[in-house]
Amino acid sequence: MKIVIQRVQNANVVVENNIVGEISKGLLLFIGIEENDTQTDADWLVQKIVNLRIFGDENNKLNRSVLDIQGEILCVSQFTLIADYKKGNRPSFIKAANPDIAIPLFEYCKKEFAQSGLKIESGIFGADMKISLVNDGPVTIVMDSKTKY
Repeated sequence: MKIVIQRVQNANVVVENNIVGEISKGLLLFIGIEENDTQTDADWLVQKIVNLRIFGDENNKLNRSVLDIQGEILCVSQFTLIADYKKGNRPSFIKAANPDIAIPLFEYCKKEFAQSGLKIESGIFGADMKISLVNDGPVTIVMDSKTKY
């Protein structure tokens, strides 16, 4: 599982001209799920992300987590994070999980993020989404559950 984490001042997701998810200060998460990902991958990433100290303290040092600031989280499914681009110029998404695996795992991630007590919003899995955000910093981090050990 790969997640691109963006620290934002605000962000929203629009589907068919309707805002379906919106947050103020917090984290925008683009979540890519591979065919062999499990709840163990999700659990590790959720714990790392909610405790990741990427928000400034009173001295402007990155010492606070999204939990510490009581921020918000916007989850967006993005299978293109699983692109294989080594051969040719057209990326392959063959390693991306099929919806029967990806949807339950995406929903599981949202449920686990919600256990933190923070506001959790999301896009719509598989929809054509328009994402707007104000990146704060910018701070952008890529996490991959396959590199946890």
